[in-house]
Amino acid sequence: MLNERQTKILKLLGRDDVTSVNDLSTGLRVSAVTIRQDLTFLESEGLLRRVHGGAVLGDADNLSNRMGVNYDKKLLIARKAASLVNEGETILIESGSTNALLARELINKRNVTLITTNVFIARQFRKNEQSSIILLGGIYQHGSESVVGKITKGCLDQINFDKAFIGIDGYTTKAGFTLRDLFRAEISSYIIKKSCEAIIVSDSSKFGKTELTNICYPADIKYIATDSDLAPRYKDEFALAGISLILA
Repeated sequence: MLNERQTKILKLLGRDDVTSVNDLSTGLRVSAVTIRQDLTFLESEGLLRRVHGGAVLGDADNLSNRMGVNYDKKLLIARKAASLVNEGETILIESGSTNALLARELINKRNVTLITTNVFIARQFRKNEQSSIILLGGIYQHGSESVVGKITKGCLDQINFDKAFIGIDGYTTKAGFTLRDLFRAEISSYIIKKSCEAIIVSDSSKFGKTELTNICYPADIKYIATDSDLAPRYKDEFALAGISLILA
């Protein structure tokens, strides 16, 4: 977990995209040496990129940058979601910043086979030498590091898995679960239709937002892993739909 000061640094970067050591030192009332140590640690965690005199988040599509937004909540959600994975299972992790943290949490699980459509997520799992990684083929999206298209769907047709963890960009009662990216949405929908047990993984900030295209509705999933700040009306809605809520 991050300390309070490190969390504030990420919040400031989420607002301004770039900041300097001097501004952080003044704003947080600590020495420049302390700020540099914090930035070095946050960079080692993949949450920002150091630049001369400061730090930057950069491209909003980059998963390593998006992990830094609401990091503490996402980490707790990832740990809860990881409890659903049993040793010896084959799981598919689609994409999303919370799912990237989920992959990290699974490093110590034995004999887990990870299937993913995301290169960044595959890299998070690389330290688990007791398990297998299957990276699906397809058209590579440079910003998100996801693969999409007919080749990806063809790969999915050849494999079976126990559980699928899906990231989202929005949810409303009318629109259902939505994504900004049409190509990624096509693959997510395909995964959900093939999956015996589909699990939505997202922090609560996404609920109440509608993005470009639908991937599924509550009837299509079994679990939602999110944080305890989820609005009561959504908790009630999902309970009526028979969905098990996993709240961090």
